[in-house]
Amino acid sequence: MSMFTVKDGTQIYFKDWGKGQPLFFHHGWPLSADEWDPQLMFFLECGYRVIAHDRRGHGRSSQTFTGNDMDTYADDVAQLVAELDLREAVHIGHSTGGGEVARYVARHGKGRVAKAALLCAVTPLMVKSDKNPTGIPIEMFDGVREATANSRSQFYEDNSLLFYGYNRPDAKVSEAIRRNWWRQGMMGGAKAHYDCLKAFSETDFTEDLLQIEVPTLVLHGEDDQVVPYTYAKKTAGLLQNSTIKLYPGASHGMPTTHAKQVNEDLLAFIGF
Repeated sequence: MSMFTVKDGTQIYFKDWGKGQPLFFHHGWPLSADEWDPQLMFFLECGYRVIAHDRRGHGRSSQTFTGNDMDTYADDVAQLVAELDLREAVHIGHSTGGGEVARYVARHGKGRVAKAALLCAVTPLMVKSDKNPTGIPIEMFDGVREATANSRSQFYEDNSLLFYGYNRPDAKVSEAIRRNWWRQGMMGGAKAHYDCLKAFSETDFTEDLLQIEVPTLVLHGEDDQVVPYTYAKKTAGLLQNSTIKLYPGASHGMPTTHAKQVNEDLLAFIGF
């Protein structure tokens, strides 16, 4: 396994395959780098260097009880990027990973990042507040916190239905995909996952988005039951140089359920 130790002693697991222009993939909550396997294999075959890490507290990285916040997540990425000396990289984030990309590119990406892509991202701000009156009530996130703390295994099994839209009447359910979601979630630490809920739901990424200058692709499923597609429109409107594409009928888990289309759209964006 490839492990990198950041300044506070946390060990970060990462995959680093191939040669060519680097593509850095940032996963969603509560998953791991394995979420990106369909993309890693595709872009590796296309001649790119592909990198994906397990965020601290997730997957095979240290099960941290501190530092589970967006600033530290971005700092961890910046240290790994510096260690690997990545230049002209494209940073691609799904869900929570989209927030991580926004924070990293805005604060650390100057001179190292060529483009960015945000898929079903939690940007610009998820939770309902006076500033964000159309957001999701905090009580919903409190319920997820309670389930994560007290019945994580059962909650992760149940939540995979919502994540991939398998709760829809006409859905073609893949039990293998559901089991893989559960597997990835249970590899991580309960404390880190609990804290990450606050990080992805209550962090305001507005200023980060406004600062990003590189071309940014925004992809989102119109049947996303986790992060409504209206967030994609808000995100695109804050970016200086954005392209947005919505997928009719696609769920939050579209990098898996719509991998072929996602891969083709990413390739078209990265390649030109």
